[in-house]
Amino acid sequence: MSARQAVTIRDVARRAGVSVSTASRVLSHAGRTSPTSERSVHEAAEALGFRVNAQARALRAQRTNTIGLLISDVRNPFFGELAHAIEQSALHAHYATLLGNANEDLAQQDRYVQTLRSLRVDGVILAPQDGGSSAVQDLIDDAIPTVFVDRTVAGIDNPSVTSDPSTGIRQAVRHLSGCGDRRVGYIAGPQSTSTGQERLAIYREEAARAGFDPSTELIHFGDFQQASGEEGAKRLLTAGVEAIFAADSPMAMGALVACRERGLRPGADLDLVGFDDIALFRHTDPPLTVVSQDIPLLGATAFALLQQVMDGDHPASVRLPTALVVRRSTRQPDTGT
Repeated sequence: MSARQAVTIRDVARRAGVSVSTASRVLSHAGRTSPTSERSVHEAAEALGFRVNAQARALRAQRTNTIGLLISDVRNPFFGELAHAIEQSALHAHYATLLGNANEDLAQQDRYVQTLRSLRVDGVILAPQDGGSSAVQDLIDDAIPTVFVDRTVAGIDNPSVTSDPSTGIRQAVRHLSGCGDRRVGYIAGPQSTSTGQERLAIYREEAARAGFDPSTELIHFGDFQQASGEEGAKRLLTAGVEAIFAADSPMAMGALVACRERGLRPGADLDLVGFDDIALFRHTDPPLTVVSQDIPLLGATAFALLQQVMDGDHPASVRLPTALVVRRSTRQPDTGT
């Protein structure tokens, strides 16, 4: 570099052979790293003439007792319950929570990320939108303690708490198979999200093992919102499915609406399974069979991880189990008796 002021932390990380987040933690004293990494980063910074902005470091060291929480869609009951769990955990620890809504939109997420950076919150919990944006990486590079919840971003190694959908989806597929279903329609979430990708991959694997009809017309790609669930269910019903499995709660609600519009009663005329055991699904007509994840535990764990990161640790990511809750929107399995 010909000019010292042109040297960035990315240059230091590249020369040291470490990630930008590791270099940032070493130079800002924001967390623990290995002695080898610390030595490499300091040697690279010295060789390149990089100097940490002392004023910026001082500002980061001041606690505001606020955290940022950026959820994917405030209209989604899952995220409403998750936000409540996190906010209550934070309040108990004497932190105020600043809430942002990404609206399942990458650009809107990035606007909130930049705002949270400027407000100098003590930490951030976010359900990230996947994509090519560098805003989330910038948040981590700034050494702002960050935890992912519900979703992750490919290529970013950061503490996260997510649900493992494999057990719940496996149980759901076996339940539908036991009901005699073979032509099953699946309403998938957006493949730009880690949850959408993972749930679809697991469903396809389990559906193949169960001998379900593999026709591509039986997969509809939605966007985790009710309208796409309704649209997908209408298309799948036209294709003559015996059951529908929707990959989140708003899309499941859309599928339930589509069934009612056609005069079909889940649990009698076809089987319907949703994802997330929100309170409403216990009171729909009929009550909905769902893959359940522990939303209060998900939120409490996310804040607990954030506290560890704010204290300078780098905790391991956490995966929480899921399970099938059977209600009357699916028929009783055929026991052969």
